Amino acid sequence: QVKLVESGGGLVQPGGSLRLSCAGSGFIISAYAIRWTRQVPGKERELVANSDPTGRRKDYGDSVKGRFTDSRDNRENTVFLQMNSLKPEDTAVYYCGVPLYNYWGQGTQVTVSA
Repeated sequence: QVKLVESGGGLVQPGGSLRLSCAGSGFIISAYAIRWTRQVPGKERELVANSDPTGRRKDYGDSVKGRFTDSRDNRENTVFLQMNSLKPEDTAVYYCGVPLYNYWGQGTQVTVSA
């Protein structure tokens, strides 16, 4: 059974950092493009990051470029999202997924507030 589980969210002050994890099971992450998105209630889901199966080609949403970095650990079958210089507008539920099959995790809440 294909499953994606996000973790690492929480409450952080503006300017702080968090590292989200996306653990895959039932499939091999290194064979697929992985996408991070985020959503605020009442708003459309927003692209955060895309990486190709190799993890070398990456695209980021304009609002996070230069602050967020996507990476993979194939041995752990896990994708990471390092988020630095966090802003209150980064507050959202963050999801990872396999866009090819529309598989998504349950999400993890990130709250940036003083």
